[in-house]
Parts: sequence; C-alpha cells; structure tokens
Amino acid sequence: LRMLQVKLIVTGDDFGYCPRRNQGIVDCFLAGAISNVSLLVNGSAAADAAKLARRYNIPIGLHANLSEGSPVCEVLKTNSSLLNQDGFFHGKMGFRTALSKGLLNMSEVKQELKAQVELFHELTGHLPPHMDGHQHVHVLPEVRHVFAEVLEEYGIKYTRVPIEPGLHNCDWIPPSLMDFYLGVEEDSFNTVDVFTKHGIRWPDIYIGLSTMGRNMSVSSIRSAIDSAVLQLTAKAPQSSAGTIELMVHPGYPSVPPVGGCGEGPDDFSQSWERLHELQTLIKPELQSHYKSRNIQLCSFKDL
Repeated sequence: LRMLQVKLIVTGDDFGYCPRRNQGIVDCFLAGAISNVSLLVNGSAAADAAKLARRYNIPIGLHANLSEGSPVCEVLKTNSSLLNQDGFFHGKMGFRTALSKGLLNMSEVKQELKAQVELFHELTGHLPPHMDGHQHVHVLPEVRHVFAEVLEEYGIKYTRVPIEPGLHNCDWIPPSLMDFYLGVEEDSFNTVDVFTKHGIRWPDIYIGLSTMGRNMSVSSIRSAIDSAVLQLTAKAPQSSAGTIELMVHPGYPSVPPVGGCGEGPDDFSQSWERLHELQTLIKPELQSHYKSRNIQLCSFKDL
C-alpha cells in the first residue's frame, strides 16, 4: 500500500491576544507541536507577538477579527455599523444577528479588513501568506465576498474553509455548540464557489472544531487525522499528497484585566482549556503518530 504524503499545518489561533497566550504559542512552536500561527492584530499583545514571530522564525498569517473587541481602522472606531452601543464589535453571535438583519455596512467590513492587512504588514514587515476569520466570520453571507475581494487585492493566496469530516458523528459536542458548528459548516459550503472564483486556495481538509478545548486529547486528534487521511485517499485515489490544517488554541490562561482585543479577555481565554490544549499538543506520542502516518508539519508558505 502506497502511503500518502500528508502535509499538516497546525495553526495556533489568536496569537497577540495576551502575553500569556503568546508565551504558550511560542512554547508550543519551539516544542515542534504547532507549525504556523494566526495573528489578531487588534489583540492587546499583537506587537509583542509579531516580535516573537520574528525572533523565533514562526510562520505567521492574519486572523481577521470583526467580532471581538475594537476595530483597528481609525475612522470606524467611533461611528460604524460594526459597533454595538458600547462601542465594541457585536460579538460572535451578535455579529451574525446584525448581519442577518441587514445592519452591517459591507464597505465598512472591507475597510476594516484592509486596515487589518495593513497593520499586519506594519507589524511583521510582510503581507500575510494566509488569512482566515476569528470565530469563522469570513465564511458568512456577504462577508465572504468582501473577504475574497480583499485577499485577491493583496495577493493573499490561502485561507481556511472550516468543513470538518466526521463532525456529525462527534456525540461529545453539546447541542448548542453543535448548532453553531453546523451553521459554520453550512456557511462554508456556500463559500467554496466564491473563494474559488477569486482564485483563493485552502488545505484539502480542515480539522479543529471537534478537538477544541476540553475535547482535545491525543486520541481525538489521532482519530480526526486518521479520518482526514482516509478522506484524502478516497477523494483523490491517484494523488500521492494531501494537505490538512488543524486549528488549535494553546496558551496559558489569561489573567484579567490583561489581554483581549479591547474589552479584556473572554471566558475561554481565562479557562484551563487553553493550557489543556498546550499540554496535549506537546505530548511526544502525538509527534510519533505523525511520523508513523508519514505526516510532515509545515506552514502555508511551504505549500
């Protein structure tokens, strides 16, 4: 049996959120457990994160944020459809609600996305090789078109399309969260044509919803990867190579008031679940599993 050569991009999201998140992500990278990071440019420790990426040569892309904290575009900080009455972004669900009611101005969405790309460039000295959306806002209706236009304008080749094989069989995910995930999946299916039309690419398979936080374990990652490899083989039996992105959120728990994107750190960020991800990802039995499956860790610029 010819073994598939699999490239695995393990992306640590939310780099720049707080100093303890940055430290956890760096520790994970140095341990060889993640191979790529996604920067929140409106995070309170974004400048520090960019310095760390440069110091340790960590491949870095942009985690575009329209839902948590404050915009980076000066014009939009005071009076914009992207803000709630407290002057912050609408939140993970609030953004979706405002969008479905037709309350969001898409030219402001575009303005903010471009401002974030520009700030990323300013902080890192280069354009992001990949760009995805915090809380998966980039695959939402209307937003997906604007997002694709921005990527095409800047020549950013890669993104993330969060369609996870086997998600429906994950009976450990609570129903409310599963509803959210299935919404993300449906939005993602509807985004494929849009991104394709704009010449944007993404890895063959995405993993990360079923393995988040408390649900992460060596065995949950192993089985997600194994089902991804099976699917790769089934999708393209003639092919000898495939790519997978595993989205992860390692870090040491935030200690308020430090952290966040303008409003302080959220509950997930302060919880033990980030540390749990970090401790799971650096386990040597995970690394040896990759080796046994002919899986090579890499970043988007290696594709």
